[in-house]
Amino acid sequence: MSNSYEKSNTFRLRVWGNYACFTRPEMKVERVSYDVMTPSAARGMLEAILWKPAIHWHIQQIDVLRSICWESIRRNEVGAAMSSRSPGLYIEDHRQQRAGLFLKDVAYVIHAQFEITDKAGPDDNIRKFEDMFARRAEKGQCYHRPYFGCREFSANFELVPDTTELPPLIDETRDLGIMLFDIDFTGQEPVPMWFRARLQNGCLQIPSPNSREVLR
Repeated sequence: MSNSYEKSNTFRLRVWGNYACFTRPEMKVERVSYDVMTPSAARGMLEAILWKPAIHWHIQQIDVLRSICWESIRRNEVGAAMSSRSPGLYIEDHRQQRAGLFLKDVAYVIHAQFEITDKAGPDDNIRKFEDMFARRAEKGQCYHRPYFGCREFSANFELVPDTTELPPLIDETRDLGIMLFDIDFTGQEPVPMWFRARLQNGCLQIPSPNSREVLR
């Protein structure tokens, strides 16, 4: 994770789509989603719109806008990775059919801010990247299409201005258990980070990465 530097204003991004799968890592074979979008998945959506070495996104809050609904789907996956030394990979030889328990008809509002990192150049500043992100999000521009956990589950997005009232959240409170927070890549080996997730009236509050609530 990055060190603490100057932080931007908070952005609110509404995202929605037909399906989502925020895969639980404890499920070894079949894909089973968490009940709600994880902070790392939310960060990936923001980075799809604007990623620069000079900034690092921090998720503050995730609002759930639609009821948590599930659908079980069987689909084909490729059970092998293609090597750079390999002339190719024949899908028919490596096709595997697997079941998945996915979220259906999802919509969220992501509350997030970014901070300037130690990789920033002399001309990099908060205002520059704030304007850049707002402009790209308003125009629907992205480096690659954001997705809900799996690339085939593409996401729509729009920026929610500060002057616009937020859409209503679901009226639901529940303990979501231990959830993946993010992956720490600062050491020699990647280290998973966890936190105790709780949905309170449709809102999932995300702790600071350096807080005691985040477990490593």
